Order: sequence, then structure tokens, then C-alpha cells
Amino acid sequence: MSLTTERTFIAIKPDGVQRGLIGPIITRFEQRGFKLIAIKLVTPGKEHLEKHYADLAGKPFFPGLIEYMNSGPICAMIWEGREVVKTGRILLGATNPLASAPGTIRGDYAIDVGRNVCHGSDAVESAEKEIALWFQESEITSYKASQFDWVYEKP
Repeated sequence: MSLTTERTFIAIKPDGVQRGLIGPIITRFEQRGFKLIAIKLVTPGKEHLEKHYADLAGKPFFPGLIEYMNSGPICAMIWEGREVVKTGRILLGATNPLASAPGTIRGDYAIDVGRNVCHGSDAVESAEKEIALWFQESEITSYKASQFDWVYEKP
């Protein structure tokens, strides 16, 4: 793939898992042409979640966020593709679902910020950190998807 190939971390939060949205969310990324290279269903624990959301530790909503994220299983995924971080954020929609456009994941499946269905890396650098926090290298698969030549032009 080209130099613009990236990886992003996408997590379906406990509300999305409990509502049976894993399949529809995966479908959105697959239909766009991105490649799933790692997936697992986990309940990571308070310490792990505090590391993941360390940049929000000083916010008043932080304790509630950690409690909510620790309330049930999370579907953790790594997606790969050209500009997948930026495009993944567009597919998810705005953090506040009420500001999300119809057709986005949050625009279609969420109403409250505190139950906004999924998390997506906001930059390539944060994606790298999040991937390293949630996955071991041995859990990440490398392969050429059969659809590759139908998604990407040859340079």
C-alpha cells in the first residue's frame, strides 16, 4: 500500500455492544473499503481505562466515564487503510450525537454524549498509542485483502 496507509483504533463502547451494534458498525468500515486487522471483546478494567483516557483525567466527567466504560464488554478493533484515522472519525460522527449528521454511526445510533456508541482515534499519533495499549503485536494480522485492487488505484 502507499505511504498514506494508516491504522486506527476503534472501540465499540459498552452501550454499543449491549445494543447489538457490533455488526452494523463493522459493516460501515468494511463497506468503505477499510481492512479489519485485529478485533477482540474485552472488559479491560479501571486501570487500563484510566491509561486510555489519561488526557481527560482532570475533567469533572472523568470518574463517570471510567465507571461507564468499565460497565460491560468493549469491542476493540484495529482498522487499516488510506487516511483511515480521519475517515474513521467522519464515519463515527461528532462526539455529541445530536451534532452528528444522519448517516454517521453516532448520528444514526446515539442521542447522549455519555452513550455515544464508539471511540475512534483522533490522530495518527494517538492511534499508535491506543493500539499499543489495547493490542499486543501478535494479535495484529497482516494480509492483503482480496478487495484491495478494487478499492485502491495503482500508483
